[in-house]
Amino acid sequence: MKLGVGLPVSGSWATPDRILPIAVRAEELGYDSLWTFQRLLAPEGLADQYRSVLDPLLPLAFVAAQTWRIRLGVAVVNLPFLSPVILAKQLATLDVLSGGRVDAGIGTGWQPEEFTATGASLGERGARVAEYVSVLRTLWTEKWPEHSGRFYEVPRAEFEPKPVQARVPVLLGGTAPAALRRAGRIADGWISSSSATQQDVAPMIRLIRQGAEEVGRDPETMRFICRCAVRVREPGRADRRPLTGSFAEIRGDVERLAEQGMTELFLDLNFDPRIGSPDADPQVSMRVAEELLDAFSPLRD
Repeated sequence: MKLGVGLPVSGSWATPDRILPIAVRAEELGYDSLWTFQRLLAPEGLADQYRSVLDPLLPLAFVAAQTWRIRLGVAVVNLPFLSPVILAKQLATLDVLSGGRVDAGIGTGWQPEEFTATGASLGERGARVAEYVSVLRTLWTEKWPEHSGRFYEVPRAEFEPKPVQARVPVLLGGTAPAALRRAGRIADGWISSSSATQQDVAPMIRLIRQGAEEVGRDPETMRFICRCAVRVREPGRADRRPLTGSFAEIRGDVERLAEQGMTELFLDLNFDPRIGSPDADPQVSMRVAEELLDAFSPLRD
């Protein structure tokens, strides 16, 4: 199973002098990927890890210049907030600058205030997904792309530069049965939410695989990626929940996720309120992150 790392993008440790060392160290230790997430606004009462979040694509461009092998993933950009032409241009540019290392995670959003602020509609989000993905792929692959659909209109024109990758992996989020089957039908893989590990993910993976089979796709080609919102704590707590505890306890949880069918995962400390909060001590956050990177390094296996 491939293993990645969430970049420091939320809270007090989301600074250049911490983002870059984490990226470089992760590559040195053999990790496969680096990940970010999107949050535009933090209404009152939202969890600490959402109060101060960097843009999801710019940190990936920032670390692309100082890394060479490790893949760069966003989990996820919410499609209602951006025209597909804008996102296609941003991701193609990142793919060029990184030498073809982009994984494009796409979601539909959930926070009403963000829809209001961006002028987006909460309605028919699911119905837009397939067309949105089609527009992205058309722009990335055709010499003279054009599109006329229910939701999006792209006049015939050149779209350059193309991504370096012949096929930029499009990874869909979502947990509803319809969203899971859709991922199997049209995407290259699925990315879990930060709360998915509190559930049994095996039924979700089965629905995705069924969606792939329904349209004649080989489900074995699908990627199943888990965001592991880890919280490093003292071992042996009676009320311990998945991915919370000692490194040994977290490793056991990771192994169980692999047994359920996950093909990739990334360890994300941003969702720990002791780390992803603007009030957290960034030096403590970095110490925990460095210890976690060393403990789970793929080079140790």
